[in-house]
Amino acid sequence: MLSFLAFLALAASVAQGGLVFPAYRGVPAGTGVPYNFNGTITSSENAAPNFPVVQTTIIAVDEDLVSATVPRIRRGLPLQVQLPSNYDLLFWDKGIDTDNSDYELAFSGTGTGPEDRDGSILGTAYLTYTLVDNSTYNIEQCLEFCDNIPGCVFVNLYYEFNNGLLDHVFSEHSNLRCVAYGDVHSADEKLNFGGQSLSSSALTYIQQSTGWTRKYSRDVSTPDGYELVGEYDGADEAPGYMGFVFLDRYDVEACAAVCNIRDADAVGGSCKYFNIWRAVVNGVPATYTCTMYYISPDASTAINLGQGSLTITDSRGYRRKTALLDGGFEQHKCNEGLEFCFTHTTDNWLASSPWEGYYDRVNLPLPAYPGTLTSLARTQEGVKYIIEFFHSSFYSGQAGEADAFLEVYWNANLVGTIRPGFSQWSYYNFTVLGHGNDPVGFRWRKSTLSRLYR
Repeated sequence: MLSFLAFLALAASVAQGGLVFPAYRGVPAGTGVPYNFNGTITSSENAAPNFPVVQTTIIAVDEDLVSATVPRIRRGLPLQVQLPSNYDLLFWDKGIDTDNSDYELAFSGTGTGPEDRDGSILGTAYLTYTLVDNSTYNIEQCLEFCDNIPGCVFVNLYYEFNNGLLDHVFSEHSNLRCVAYGDVHSADEKLNFGGQSLSSSALTYIQQSTGWTRKYSRDVSTPDGYELVGEYDGADEAPGYMGFVFLDRYDVEACAAVCNIRDADAVGGSCKYFNIWRAVVNGVPATYTCTMYYISPDASTAINLGQGSLTITDSRGYRRKTALLDGGFEQHKCNEGLEFCFTHTTDNWLASSPWEGYYDRVNLPLPAYPGTLTSLARTQEGVKYIIEFFHSSFYSGQAGEADAFLEVYWNANLVGTIRPGFSQWSYYNFTVLGHGNDPVGFRWRKSTLSRLYR
């Protein structure tokens, strides 16, 4: 017979292989904390045009500023540096009609007269830029450029004068710059007014800076191995908080990749849920936050609507899928007041052992005969999975648990052995390759399998 302790659980999941903290163990910073988004804005000032769009960048991990691209893994294989052409992002409607059917004018320039001066956007989610033909104010060529940039939702088109790199060095020999962004910006973000000395004795200046936004909207794609829990008005404040990262753009796939590689929590195990959201300060996009949890909450925890001038938009929660049927043994219920109870099987789990090992299968330190536990996982061929669990062997004392062990099986093949001796709860995981509806099994002595949360 098999005993089900109150917290028994097991899961296999797809392996995807001054800061403002969005939460401190789920509690947001107080309104008195100043917002500091230094390093979140990207400029194209002196870079060469037409660089490929690189992977999303992590600009902070918990309390530490960093600069690292997100290691994307899909079905166990690295993705290409450039995002796929059908990559989906948020698109916003401004309600302004233009002659172009796919775009609308977000803001106008100040003109091209001798004394006209303007500024270009310094904003979040910078992607890349190009130089378009400046024989005319070439709006169409700029918008076509955005069409061919994965994730582009906004472009800033402007003239830049007295920049020798644009006029003489770069092959386009054009001073009409078209800059692509993965988020929508406003005229309030015209913060670059030139004033530099670049290959010329005269200072640079900007004219006729206009912004163009895609009119239509599409759904955000759901990452492999995850399912959308909900779209919220606020960010989560939930148990099981594991930390956060700031991204340089709103990128659900990147958030999933970060969740997949997050170090396991000593209490809750791997990251099983993430909440991605966009912070707007005084109407200006500021940061893109990905918070991670080892417990999957629901809509009731999305209660952080922002503080002061900061508001939270585009908040989405995604839960990591489990490949095991009844991975937490929830289908078996003990009578009220019982710490454990007995059964041979459940709908999805089968227990067995030699007749002498009757009590070993209830995870009690009596006869030391190995017991086994097997189930069937809903897996796909060629996909990598993680078998994760917590393990303990401390019921019989140090001498009694000296020969405790646990073996992990996948398709009847041994994939790992634990010989912990006398030990309290510890987290373990093993990576395996799916062949389709794979059996998973455990064989142990003087041990208890558990994961506190599914």
